[in-house]
Amino acid sequence: MPRWLSALALSAALAAPLVLPAQRGGSARPDPRLEKLKAEALTKVDARAKLVQEIIDQIFSFGELGMQEFETSKYLTGLLEQNGFTVERGVAGMPTAFVATWGSGKPVIALGSDIDGIPQSNQKPAFGYFEPLVASAPGHGEGHNSGQAVNIAAALVVKEIMEREKISGTLKIWPGVAEEQVAGKAHLVRAGVFKDVDVTLFTHVGNNLGVSWGQSGSNAIVTALFKFRGQTAHSAGAPWRGKSALDAVMLMGQGWEYKREHLEPAQRSHYVIKDGGDQPNVVPQTASVWFYIRERDYDKVQANFEAAKRIAQGAAMMTDTKLDSVIILGSAWSGHFNKTIAEVTQANLERVGNPTWDANDIALAKGIQRELKVTEQGLETKVDSMRGPVDMSRSLGGGSDDIGDISWNVPTVTLRYPSNIPGLPGHNWANGISMATPIAHKGAVAGAKVQALTLLDILLKPAVVADAWDYFNNVQTKTQKYKSFLGPNDGPPTWLNEDIMAKYRPLMKPFYYDASKFPTYLDQLGIKYPTVKPVAQ
Repeated sequence: MPRWLSALALSAALAAPLVLPAQRGGSARPDPRLEKLKAEALTKVDARAKLVQEIIDQIFSFGELGMQEFETSKYLTGLLEQNGFTVERGVAGMPTAFVATWGSGKPVIALGSDIDGIPQSNQKPAFGYFEPLVASAPGHGEGHNSGQAVNIAAALVVKEIMEREKISGTLKIWPGVAEEQVAGKAHLVRAGVFKDVDVTLFTHVGNNLGVSWGQSGSNAIVTALFKFRGQTAHSAGAPWRGKSALDAVMLMGQGWEYKREHLEPAQRSHYVIKDGGDQPNVVPQTASVWFYIRERDYDKVQANFEAAKRIAQGAAMMTDTKLDSVIILGSAWSGHFNKTIAEVTQANLERVGNPTWDANDIALAKGIQRELKVTEQGLETKVDSMRGPVDMSRSLGGGSDDIGDISWNVPTVTLRYPSNIPGLPGHNWANGISMATPIAHKGAVAGAKVQALTLLDILLKPAVVADAWDYFNNVQTKTQKYKSFLGPNDGPPTWLNEDIMAKYRPLMKPFYYDASKFPTYLDQLGIKYPTVKPVAQ
């Protein structure tokens, strides 16, 4: 057993029961039975640290993009079935989506985490500088390879306790498919995956343990593909007979740039040209542009989306082309997280605390921070305090996450766990360097401990679920009700990233992790941990 696993096991064995202050869903006097089970759960999670490492390393090696997470889905569903879960595949029309269920009765607890990667972020793990395994290939340049390990380890521990103690409840494990395109969770909601769920516990990679409640700072979003159609002609011989769909795309982009001046500062919008024609000497008959349109809430996003449609129609008129279609590829509400569940989670993460990082972990962190010329702070040691609601009237906007749709349908929180390194740019090769190393493994074990303790609180303290729904019904949704951005004919874009994965999967496959032959992925690759550039003298 690696030394860091032994250290984790020892720390859990020595953990003393914690007396928590009075709080919603809590009690000033701990339940002796619950405290005993929590102490047992901490030890049992440590005993599954090897499983955590294998899950993280395996999914990292697949490096699959959204809607194409076939190897990841196959691996996870097989693992869950081996451990007694009943699996429904192809949920909500998405081939890589699934729901794995175990148990019976109430409460029903859904555990989710994303599984997709980032384009062009392929990177050798443990290297503190750019060094891809497969040049320009996708990879886990955010860290979505780690969240399922957090949930599965916690669920297996709690499942074992529930079976022995005859505790009522149902556990549902599900993946966030194509989160980077915010293309999956709204379809899960519409398909009814969460209609009987009491609480959703979501996990997302971070560089610290943390949780928040109330209105988040994430933007709502619609992503849409604007497709134009014109007419071909010889670009030199008879250009006047052509109608360029590419001209329409270019004019739409230019029109949007002028529109930005008159949008509120919180908006975030960006686009890429997916189809610009076939070759220069043929006037492009088809062209398309993919827009991400973000704002603070549903109404503001819809207003900007309608403006984009008008600009597209104007671009078509100017070029005598046709706006063929506007296809919604993804959407998300801004998240609002449950106060009661967040308070319970915060108490548990303060009990667990961050991992004890060793000299190699710190060396890798400082190596990449030095390489990127940011503060060499190493890794976080003190857990985050619980964050409260964001004042959206003063927010300057930011990213988006389709967990927001789920949070407006069932009490939900997102647990952040420390498997990444502070100071990195996000959606980048640098964010992948820790994600198949002891940093990721230790951070996910810490997250699994928090998740297991929170599961036990929800299962054994009925007031937690009751208070969570009281907040959801009488505070969160009292005046704001959920309505999907999706129209009745908007299906999941299952074709997303097919071309990229068809190109790179054969090149990446020789690097898939084989846990039956190698203790870790670093062992398989023959990588020294860490590999960093020497400090300049």
